[in-house]
Amino acid sequence: MTVWMNGELAEDPAISPFDHGLLTGDGVFETLRIYRGVPFAMRRHLERLAHSAAGLGLRLPDYDLRAAMETATAANGVEDGRLRLTITGGVAPLGSDRGDARPTTIVAVGPLPQWPPSTEVVVVPWRRNEHSAIAGLKTTSYAENVVALAYARERDAGEALFLNTAGQLCEGTGSNVFLVLDGELVTPPLSSGCLAGITRALVIELTGAVERDVPADALTEASEVFITSSTREIQPVGQPGPITQEAVAALRALIDGNLDP
Repeated sequence: MTVWMNGELAEDPAISPFDHGLLTGDGVFETLRIYRGVPFAMRRHLERLAHSAAGLGLRLPDYDLRAAMETATAANGVEDGRLRLTITGGVAPLGSDRGDARPTTIVAVGPLPQWPPSTEVVVVPWRRNEHSAIAGLKTTSYAENVVALAYARERDAGEALFLNTAGQLCEGTGSNVFLVLDGELVTPPLSSGCLAGITRALVIELTGAVERDVPADALTEASEVFITSSTREIQPVGQPGPITQEAVAALRALIDGNLDP
């Protein structure tokens, strides 16, 4: 695949071993779904990228990032796939301090994961810290997610869910969670420490889902559960129910009609 990096297209670009993203996880990123050769919801993703970068105190590059994503998508001829936009602190000393180099900016395009029609989830024994300095930011510090997802795979589940330090349901390793409780579609609020997912926001707008604290035992009490992400779209947990099916249909209609909602 051809990669866009720091203003240029390259087949296999090299990143410095002193890049702060590699050394410390000092970076932010966005993953976008590509439909019909167009990265979906670019405006929303770029707004969230700016929010995450501000939270880290990481300056954004002066590139036209929308144009960079369009260039990388076209260069690879991808009609249906995923795109990752990553920005790191750039070359820096061997420690936590940033250097004065410009940020490293990478746009890579690839195939989609083969998600099954439905999945199972497990709650991991580790907690999301909703009071963390990086709570709700989409950073490249993903080691905790790697460990949690491996825990889920070992138990034949497709996603791992975190509780926060208050014992409330928070989010998955790369997804948000929705539940139907007493006929009402609910999802944990951003104050739980979860990421402000793009698909999460669209589902709330399309369905009127309610944001409120969700106790851990709600997973077993819910009549329907599904998880959302840019690449999964809406993936039922177990058998999809009518409210899940309505949400799927509403999101699909939006995607079919508007690629930059």
